[in-house]
Amino acid sequence: MQGDLDAWLDAAAGTDEEFVDRIWRLVLRRPPEADGRERALAKLREGTLSRAGLLQELAGSDEFRGVVLLDAGLARAVGERAHEGRPRELQAPAESDERAIEIPWSLARYRGEQRVLDIGYAFAEPAYLAGLAALGAAELVGADLAEADVPGLRSVVADVRELPFPDGSFDLAFCISTLEHVGRDNEVYDVDAARDEGGDEAALRELHRVLAKDGRLLVSVPTGLQEDQGWQVVRTPEDWVAVFERAGFLVYEDELYARGDDGWRSASLDEARAARYGAGGPGAGAVLLAELHPESVGGKLRLAVRDVRHRDEIRRSTIV
Repeated sequence: MQGDLDAWLDAAAGTDEEFVDRIWRLVLRRPPEADGRERALAKLREGTLSRAGLLQELAGSDEFRGVVLLDAGLARAVGERAHEGRPRELQAPAESDERAIEIPWSLARYRGEQRVLDIGYAFAEPAYLAGLAALGAAELVGADLAEADVPGLRSVVADVRELPFPDGSFDLAFCISTLEHVGRDNEVYDVDAARDEGGDEAALRELHRVLAKDGRLLVSVPTGLQEDQGWQVVRTPEDWVAVFERAGFLVYEDELYARGDDGWRSASLDEARAARYGAGGPGAGAVLLAELHPESVGGKLRLAVRDVRHRDEIRRSTIV
């Protein structure tokens, strides 16, 4: 026997329209496009496609493989947070973009902070936003030049270079694949903001201001061969670190990843330096992820003690 009667009846319940809409959202995590919906409904009416057959088609698509990859990243982040893990040496297939690395790396490092800020949320990957909302922070604020409706997040329309928050307002800030766009040509995002080649550093200084003295900033940026693409800037790893430090931050931890023929892998400084944006797949050829702390004498001392006590644990990829 294949299955049981109740399960077969449940699978056949409801209209085809309801089933198509439900299965699309469940498998691909989005509503069906109009043409795809009509084709599926027509085949279901003709009897040339069954409900199980439609599920098989969707589950066998390249798009679903992308969903599985991002969902696995969210699950990894949850598991790591349970024991305060700091995952390194993550992996992802070459055809994916850097989100498959950024999402688990950054969300795993949440430590229960109650006042959380996300910069650039309006155009963020929905999987990342779902993971962000699932952190359970008492106050979750998103700041962007555009506005989007994200359950559990309070939206604030603002330029990251001039945030409408008092000093020390947040315990943790995320800035994932956003810093490289600040002060650049944002026409691709249909938003208007003042052009400024030093926009990334200005943004970091403002984030430094709104973070608590013991706050943290989790950031990711494309890295590799220096290139100003107009809509974003790609800097070498050393140049990004210099920008972080000029803005008053201490690099507590960082890691470099590069895309190769065998996929995304943790990279050496030389490998990341040589990466080119768009080479080998969509998005960055290499990415720098970092945890930054507001610089202080006490912070430097604690970091030095930590390095002595845990000298066998790799903490930095951007230093030789």
